[in-house]
Amino acid sequence: MNTLFTRSFQSMRSLAMVVLALLLFSASAVNATPVQVLMRTSLGDIQLELYLDRAPITAANFLRYVDGAHYDGGSFYRTVTRENDNGSPVIEVVQGGITPRQAPFPGVAHETTQDTGIPHTDGVISMARAAPGTAASEFFICIGDNPGLDYGEVRNADKKGFAAFGRVVAGMDVVRSIHRAPADTPSPVEYLKNQILSEPVKILSVTRLKEAIVQQP
Repeated sequence: MNTLFTRSFQSMRSLAMVVLALLLFSASAVNATPVQVLMRTSLGDIQLELYLDRAPITAANFLRYVDGAHYDGGSFYRTVTRENDNGSPVIEVVQGGITPRQAPFPGVAHETTQDTGIPHTDGVISMARAAPGTAASEFFICIGDNPGLDYGEVRNADKKGFAAFGRVVAGMDVVRSIHRAPADTPSPVEYLKNQILSEPVKILSVTRLKEAIVQQP
């Protein structure tokens, strides 16, 4: 009787372990699926995929702005090019979102590219910040590869880089149009000279997609 009970218990425990493993696998598979987001702008649409499995804090922060429609009515307002960049190493990005003064949420913990494994390559979306932990409502999209924005590089004095969390999967032509737009709005900050767009590109809406619009190879 004891032997039978032991064998039965062991069988049930084995079955439970198999079920648990399957549940964990399913959860991982869901979390590993990028979240698709559609950003409609006055120049056209940009489709993004966000990596919640690799950058959970940063991606979730962006999504709470999306789900709350906080980016609707925002804009792209800054373009950084090889010609107007005042930092080192030189970078090329477009920056948008809403200003910290408008942000309804505080900054989030900093996830470095060393943590996430998401380098700042062409089309990657990342968070603008001052000190680590201040990234909240402003983001930027890379034009070309920008390794100077990664962890360990000297673009930031703290060498912690920026928090990348997704990439553009469709609409890079729109992003590049923003990048080429005139930028002659005066700025009281010398660092931003010739980087503020003459006419900000409006963000009409940002929404989650249930299915991807484009199929990636």
